[in-house]
Amino acid sequence: MASLMIILQLAGAVALLLFGLNLVRDGVTEGFGIRLRMALGIGTRTGPGAFLAGLAATLGLQSSTATALLTASFVDRGMIRARMAQIVLLGANVGTALTAWIVSAGVAAVTPGLLLAGYALSKRRKPVWTGTGRALIGVGLMLLSLSLLDHAAMPLRTSPLLAAFLPMLDQAWPVALLMSAALAFACSSSLAAVLLVLSLGLPAGLTVVLVLGANLGGAVVPVMLTAGLGANARRVAVGNLVIRALGCLAALPFAGQIGGLLQQAPLPWTGLAVEAHLAFNLAVALAIWPFAGMIARILERFVATEEDQAEPAPRWLDEAALQTPILALTGASREVLAIGDAVERMLAQTRLAFQQSDPAPLAEVAELEQRVDRRQQEVKTYLSRLGSQATEDERRRAITILDYVINLEHVGDIIDKGLSPEVRKKIGLGLRFSEPGFAELDRMFVMTQENLRMAQTVFMTRDLDMARRLMELKVDIRNLERQSAQRHLFRLREGLAASRDTSSLHLDILRDLKRINAHVASVAHPILDEDGLLFESRLRGR
Repeated sequence: MASLMIILQLAGAVALLLFGLNLVRDGVTEGFGIRLRMALGIGTRTGPGAFLAGLAATLGLQSSTATALLTASFVDRGMIRARMAQIVLLGANVGTALTAWIVSAGVAAVTPGLLLAGYALSKRRKPVWTGTGRALIGVGLMLLSLSLLDHAAMPLRTSPLLAAFLPMLDQAWPVALLMSAALAFACSSSLAAVLLVLSLGLPAGLTVVLVLGANLGGAVVPVMLTAGLGANARRVAVGNLVIRALGCLAALPFAGQIGGLLQQAPLPWTGLAVEAHLAFNLAVALAIWPFAGMIARILERFVATEEDQAEPAPRWLDEAALQTPILALTGASREVLAIGDAVERMLAQTRLAFQQSDPAPLAEVAELEQRVDRRQQEVKTYLSRLGSQATEDERRRAITILDYVINLEHVGDIIDKGLSPEVRKKIGLGLRFSEPGFAELDRMFVMTQENLRMAQTVFMTRDLDMARRLMELKVDIRNLERQSAQRHLFRLREGLAASRDTSSLHLDILRDLKRINAHVASVAHPILDEDGLLFESRLRGR
């Protein structure tokens, strides 16, 4: 009975830890999600920037898995290069180790204050404050869970059963490593596994082995979650797993010596498991960083791309469903989502060409634009044949779908006939933007991509709060465009040569990105209009 209570207490403490992690992740995503995505997208032009972006994102999200999935999706859309993605994940792994170090650094005394402040902020209306409050509550619960873990594990440290089992496990390190990997996989968190190991007070060598297993198991989760994505996304997750596996194989024979050295090192003592976790990820980052490009090229050979690159036929426009309007509208909506994904790919490839001064990605833009034109025409034709038994609500939904797909087609035209030629002109003439000018335009690209992804979600969910946020971001984009144009003119007056050479291109790209955002935000109009939140004019009354 006593053993059962100990197991329940340990399981409850781990559950509270995972719940706290989820609260932090959800809170940070709610309050700062778009900013984190922008930082991840913008900060990956250089190796140090990519590493710091991965580290910062993981410290914010409290999950290297979440950072890995976000990075994989960006790579899949051409927003991040494969080499930089591997460096991002090296930073993410160090970030989760730093999280363990911070959480275990003896700051449990601040737990009540964090919970109180978090509760107060969570009652505010603004998403930034609400998200911050939830994140603080999550951190407080994580600290509380550590105290519970320590209390629950105390009987285990003096248990005769554990004393008999440990020598066997200590003599079978590969088994111990696999057990720890399985635990981290089950928890979907290497952090939770490391903190559990920390609470047990195990021998030095065995502690290091279990930490290695936790790192290995934590890398398996993103591989499973990206299995259904494109080849580029799968390569990122597989590469992270391979890197961690190689690190584990290299460190496993020397686990005893590593544990002894860490115990003797003049470092702030937070527990051997935490120190080993941080040391392992720092060592892997330093060892792998110079070879990130080579690893990316090797993965391109071993993780195959999809063989069939031919354009598939429309998947969701079922002729038989036309007599059942609700089914036809569902199919048309799913087809429009696929069109939106194609438009997002066009924008991602245009940004890639802009970043790298390489015209190659623009070839795909032209192909995708033709596909978008064909598909939107097919959707319009399909919905025009909707059965006469459709209700008034169903007809309004059909009009909403048509409006959105027409706006997507307009966005495709702007990219193909506006942005793409502008980027091609930049490359052909060998023009270089000033550093601040380039950063401003790249930020606009990232925000536009994120807004398009949000529009896709609004289109399917019809979420009122997200629709309102999309309209707010439209205003932010308009303000950003105006500010960037003013800064550009200021640089012209300063006589900056790069700004003079790229003057018309800078303003044209800004204008086109603003136009795209206006079309994207239009998906929110019918949702806000139904709730009485949309005005016909921005003109002030007299």
